[in-house]
Amino acid sequence: MHRNQGVLTAFLSDSDSDDLEMLVEATEEEEAEKERQRTHRRGSVPGRCVINRDRGEGHNRIYRDYFSDNPVYHGVYFRRRFRMHKPLFCRILSDVEAYDPYFVQKKDAVGIPGLSSLQKVIAAYRILAYGVPADFLDDHIRIGKSTSIESLRHFVKAIVAIYAEKYLRAPNEDDLSQLLQVNEQRGFPGMLGSIDCMHWGWKNCPSAWQGMYSGHYRKPTIILEAVASQDLWIWHAFFGMPGSLNDINVLERSHVFSALTNGRAPPVNFIVNGNNYHMGYYLADGIYPSWATFVKTIPAPISLKAKHFAQAQEAARKDVERAFGVLQARYNIVRGPARFWDEETLANIMKACIIMHNMVIEDEHGPGSIDFDFPTPNVIPSREQTNEFRDFIQIHHQIRDRTTHSQLQHDLVEHLWDLHGQD
Repeated sequence: MHRNQGVLTAFLSDSDSDDLEMLVEATEEEEAEKERQRTHRRGSVPGRCVINRDRGEGHNRIYRDYFSDNPVYHGVYFRRRFRMHKPLFCRILSDVEAYDPYFVQKKDAVGIPGLSSLQKVIAAYRILAYGVPADFLDDHIRIGKSTSIESLRHFVKAIVAIYAEKYLRAPNEDDLSQLLQVNEQRGFPGMLGSIDCMHWGWKNCPSAWQGMYSGHYRKPTIILEAVASQDLWIWHAFFGMPGSLNDINVLERSHVFSALTNGRAPPVNFIVNGNNYHMGYYLADGIYPSWATFVKTIPAPISLKAKHFAQAQEAARKDVERAFGVLQARYNIVRGPARFWDEETLANIMKACIIMHNMVIEDEHGPGSIDFDFPTPNVIPSREQTNEFRDFIQIHHQIRDRTTHSQLQHDLVEHLWDLHGQD
């Protein structure tokens, strides 16, 4: 072509020759671009391979296995694999689909149905329950990695938005009365639960933050502070503090006593060993401060009364440890290292797991799952309100009163010995 171009330009003027050269160069560039497009991989995103996953077959397989009139896997298998009974899961599925249009099945530009709400919800739920990578579900549910991650983000946000008000709340008056009755029967009148912290490893913590989030575990972790009762219901959850903090640092930032100090939670009035008390308390381990709202064990007890109290306190305090263990067993994602980058998603995951954990407890045991025939308790929730600033300061000092802490511990030692020490 260049030879013919040279022969032709010999018969043309200089201006015509320049125009011809520009035309030839433009033609060559156009041919080169067409050649690049022919050899380049195609897809919705440059470099991405399109897979015909047969999404309809994925939905039909899940439906036949678990949700048809005669499923392949019946109730026992469903409970084992989904960590809850089918009616509760269907309720969650229906509520999430009604709340977030993302889960409604849609058609693409050529009319092919997309992923169903069942596929998206089950993909998100199994990542929570089993802690598996996002692309692990592709071969069975027929859902890609990026869609699984997107479904998980939408799912946990929907769970928190729909159910947090009911299943991630502080005890109301009915809950408080039952908690007090149960714990009085156990030998701890005025007890509201047990408190402790759990660390969740953060595998993909940004490098700039790893020093702040690394503590005695030597790896980045995020802390969950929780209060649990005997039935393993988690009444308080404070999540997001870096792993370099200890339980006292987390407590100083927590809102566990905010309702009490602001007058929104009525104080609890009870009598132990002839002494009157006006605030409930939590069982805690030795690192917590000696406040009036905490009852700790006696280290190295000597007398029989002290040994009996230490044994009873340490046994009852295990409620929160058991709750952590069941939560991690039910939703394995919070047992293993977290793979997400942003704290908001991690917080939504933790809250969603706690919410569904409480939903399972309510579904399988009913609200207030510890059922005893109680006598009328002598622990009475007060209805008094304290909203003024001086009352706030006064309650703040009462919570941190070391004298009351020591007196309450002594009275509980005598109370437990009178109840069970002679047995």
